[in-house]
Amino acid sequence: MPFASSASDPPDRPVGPLVAVTYKSAIDDPHRIVKSKAAGALFGLTPKKYQSGEKDITGGITLAGDEIVRTVLYEAANVLLSRITRFSKLKRWGMDVAKRRGSKRAKVALARKLAVILHRIWVDGTTYRWAEAGSMAA
Repeated sequence: MPFASSASDPPDRPVGPLVAVTYKSAIDDPHRIVKSKAAGALFGLTPKKYQSGEKDITGGITLAGDEIVRTVLYEAANVLLSRITRFSKLKRWGMDVAKRRGSKRAKVALARKLAVILHRIWVDGTTYRWAEAGSMAA
């Protein structure tokens, strides 16, 4: 599995073996999700919508899907925002959302984004490039 960390990897990665195995066991076959963008919705990390007539209310997250995967992704987002000191464009994006909307919403948004990234990495067989963010900032 290309996104699982090994014992030789540095400990500053939010997605470790526990997150990777939990995510992989929940999805089973990555090709059953046509677009990676839908991976967040599979675990209930999208907002509830209520629309009727002129009303358009956006609520909390839907809580559909696997609760354990949702929790693990949320914790990975929490680790990325609070404990990891290494820069990445993912962390910057999460910090920007936290400034605008608050830390809890930022963690949920980052968890959803992690689900999308993990699915894309799994389908493509690539790895996440931390250094790419540093070259963009320079």
